[in-house]
Amino acid sequence: MDLEKQTAPAADMRASDADRDRIADILRDALAEGRLTPDEHGERVEGVLNAKTVGELEVFIKDLPAAHGPRTGPAHASVPNRPSDVLADPDDHAVAIFSSAVRRGRRRAGRRIHAYAVFGSVEIDLSEAIFEYQQVVIKAFAVFGSVEVRVPENVSLRGAGGGVLGSFEVDSLDAEDPAAPVVYVDGWAVLGSVEGRARRGKLVADILDRVHSKVDRSLRKHLGR
Repeated sequence: MDLEKQTAPAADMRASDADRDRIADILRDALAEGRLTPDEHGERVEGVLNAKTVGELEVFIKDLPAAHGPRTGPAHASVPNRPSDVLADPDDHAVAIFSSAVRRGRRRAGRRIHAYAVFGSVEIDLSEAIFEYQQVVIKAFAVFGSVEVRVPENVSLRGAGGGVLGSFEVDSLDAEDPAAPVVYVDGWAVLGSVEGRARRGKLVADILDRVHSKVDRSLRKHLGR
């Protein structure tokens, strides 16, 4: 059997979400550098969403420098712009179709959260969440809807995504503590919006202090002190 016929060229391989994210990052950088106009960026992003193979994706960056050499991230970045270890399956789904979905309060933050807003709104508020993992990935998709993410101000926050006639805005945030959790917001906004912000005044340390205080009060009450 001919081995060359068995092995398909890389360009013919089906594109994954990670492949589309990589191309979208290059297009976003090209827009910021002035290599693409907003109209050109929008057209190419729409093409990236519709591309089926890796070869089709590469067409959208073939005239950009990033396609002809290794990409280097900014020297000042204290945390990587992409997560290093991500589970394929989400720990939680937040789905809003002609409705709303909310995740807030004192709850454990999973390693991967999927949020879908279709003619609806999703709110993911991690300002009081328990962070058991150093990396939390939120995959957000808004179609004629909105996804809003809020985090404590002493974690790191990164965003990688885009908008097609929509808005994808995630504020970059660097925590002073290099061991602090990192929240990655990734996805697309199609005629909708995806937003990631820090909730000022909310700190992971403050939450832990309140928990310890409640535990101490409960113990003193139990012991009759």
